[in-house]
Amino acid sequence: MTDVRRFFRLSLLLIGLIAGGGAARAADCEEIFAKYMVGQAMLAANYVAAAEKAGMKPAEINTALKNIAAKSAIEEFWITDSKGHAYLTNTSIDFTFSPDAAKQPQASAFWPLISGAKDAVIQAARKREIDNRVFKYVGVAGVDKPRIVQVGVSADNLPVCK
Repeated sequence: MTDVRRFFRLSLLLIGLIAGGGAARAADCEEIFAKYMVGQAMLAANYVAAAEKAGMKPAEINTALKNIAAKSAIEEFWITDSKGHAYLTNTSIDFTFSPDAAKQPQASAFWPLISGAKDAVIQAARKREIDNRVFKYVGVAGVDKPRIVQVGVSADNLPVCK
């Protein structure tokens, strides 16, 4: 485990201890973790907007996202165009978000970020469509154009809030 991940987990443990006991503490811990993820997604949205404005190519941005993911608790970045295609990501998976909940029960929840109906979406950890792995995702709307800016953490790296 990297030092960044150890620090992140220790921070969450301390937050959990401060929050109190039992189920309330777990709920508080989960809520605080989600807020951190929203902040990370907002930073990613601003980074991508600035990088594209500066003329960086998608391959350069993807390399930066891979470096960030390798050194942080965020495992995945999914950043779309206005049609839902994730062209900026640290993964090698070609994915397009759909607004159709029947087609994409998990991923479609983020479509309101493109349509402008929501500024942020916080999703509980659940199985995703592409491989049935359990992930927690948080997404925010683009700051420069309609898009989804999503960050994800697998169940293996989620804090244990007891």
